[in-house]
Amino acid sequence: MLLSNKNRMAKLQYLPGTFRIVSSGDHVVCAVSGERIPLEDLRYWSVDKQQPYATAEISVQAALAGAGQ
Repeated sequence: MLLSNKNRMAKLQYLPGTFRIVSSGDHVVCAVSGERIPLEDLRYWSVDKQQPYATAEISVQAALAGAGQ
């Protein structure tokens, strides 16, 4: 039986400038908006929080929210 990664959420380890696939899949979910992000489109994440973000604006919003804590 051939396993497909289509429509399966990946689990990633977010590193500075890159990420490592821990469990294969084709997307992750934005930690703020809940938007599905295909892995080939993933550009923004937090290494400290280990969270993906759909857009640069969302990543800045999350960083500013975390700075106030």
